Amino acid sequence: MPSRILVQNGTIITFGKSCQVLEDHALLIEGDRIAKIAPKAQIQGSFDKVIDAKGKVVMPGLINAHMHFYSTLVRGLGKAAPSCNFQEVLENLWWRLDKKLSLDDTYYSAKVMLVEAIKKGTTTLIDHHASPGAVAGSLDMIAKAVKETGLRSSLCYELSDRDGDKVTEEGLEENAAFARRSKKENDPFLRAHFGLHAAFTISDETMARASKMGHDLGVGFHVHVAEASSDVAHNVERYGKRVVNRLHDHGILGKDSIAAHCVHCEPKEFEILAKTGTMVAMNTQSNMNNAVGVADFVGMQKAGILAGLGTDAMTVAMLEETRVALWGQHLRANNPSCAFMEVAGAITANNPEIASRVWGFPIGELKEGAAADVILLDYLAPTPLNNGTALGHLIFGISQAVVDTTICGGRVLMEGRKLNIDVDEVEMNARSRELAVKLWDRF
Repeated sequence: MPSRILVQNGTIITFGKSCQVLEDHALLIEGDRIAKIAPKAQIQGSFDKVIDAKGKVVMPGLINAHMHFYSTLVRGLGKAAPSCNFQEVLENLWWRLDKKLSLDDTYYSAKVMLVEAIKKGTTTLIDHHASPGAVAGSLDMIAKAVKETGLRSSLCYELSDRDGDKVTEEGLEENAAFARRSKKENDPFLRAHFGLHAAFTISDETMARASKMGHDLGVGFHVHVAEASSDVAHNVERYGKRVVNRLHDHGILGKDSIAAHCVHCEPKEFEILAKTGTMVAMNTQSNMNNAVGVADFVGMQKAGILAGLGTDAMTVAMLEETRVALWGQHLRANNPSCAFMEVAGAITANNPEIASRVWGFPIGELKEGAAADVILLDYLAPTPLNNGTALGHLIFGISQAVVDTTICGGRVLMEGRKLNIDVDEVEMNARSRELAVKLWDRF
C-alpha cells in the first residue's frame, strides 16, 4: 500500500489555467500522486501522516525552466575582469570558470543549490551544465545530487565548439549517454535534454551531428537563443540567417525543445517558435544583470508560444523571479499596467505545462492524478484571498512568505522549516567552500 499523507486546514491555491482558491478543503497524497482534493469530511480512512496547514497556503511545488547549477561556486568571486558587454561577461567570467570545474565541483555546486531550492519551494529544475575540463560523467554527478535531495531535474550538457574538437566530441557523448540512461531508467525524478550552448558557438557540422543524435535518441534540445544581439549578428554575418531560422533549419526546434532567453527574437522568429511548438524560458533577472535587454514576453504569448520562466541561476526562488519578470515587462513597454496576467500565468500555468510535457505526466498543479509536489508557506491574507485576487496575492504577498514545508513526489523533504533529507548542511557547505577556494585559485 502506498503511504497516505493528509494536508488539512490550509488555503489551497491550485495553480493551472483556472488557478482556484479552495477553502475548507484537504489534500490527500497517496504514494507519489495527489489522490483527492475535497472537503475534509469527504476524505476517509487512516493516514500515515497528517500535516496541519493552518495559517498557511498550500500550493504546487514551483518550477524553474532554465537553470545552471554549476554557477554556484562563483558566488563572491572577484577575480574576473570588468566586462562592458555580454561577450566579455562570457570570456572574462563564465568561460574561464567552466573550464576549471572538476567533477567534485559539479556535484557540490548542484547539491548546494538543490538544498536551497527545497527551502524556496522549487521542486522541479531544468538544468543546463558546462564543465569542459571534466565532461564525462558530469551529468551523472548532478543526477546523484538530485537523487540525494529528492527533487526533480532534467539535465543536459552544454555542447559547444569553443573548446576544441576533443571537448566537442565529449559533449556529444555526454548528452547521448545521459539520454540513454534516462530512457532506460525512466526515473520519475530525472529527465534528459540534448544541450547546446548557443548557435554562435556551434558550427553547422556540429549542430547537424547533435540534431541527428538527439532525434535518434528521442529527446528534445535545450539551447540559449538570441540572448544578446551579438548572437544574432554572428549568425547573420556567418550563416546568413537569424538564430531561430538557423536552429529550425537544423531540426533543433520542436515541442520537446526549450529555447532559453529569446531576448533579441523578431516577430517572424516568434512565428517559427510557435509553429514548431518550441517552449521558451525567459530569464529576466539574468538578462537585466547582463544588460542584454528584456524579452518581449507578451509578444511571445500573443504569438502562441508556450513561454515560461527560468532564472539562469540568478536564484532558485521562483516567486522572486516572477516579480522581477513583471517589473521588466513594465519597463520594456514603459507601461505599469501591462503583462500582469501573462507573467502570473507563466508561473501558475505555463511552467507547469512545460514540466508536464518534459516529464510526461502532470506536474505543477494541485489536482487529482498530478505529481505530489506540494509546498506550504506561512501566509495570513490581510485582504480577501479568492479566485479573483489569488494572482495579486501571489506576486505582492505570498512571494515574500517563508516556505514551511516542501514535498516532492510524495516525500516530505522539509517540514517546519527543517530539512528531512540525509544531508549535513554544515558539512556540505564547508566542503563547498574548500572546493571554491581551490577553483578560484585555478581561475
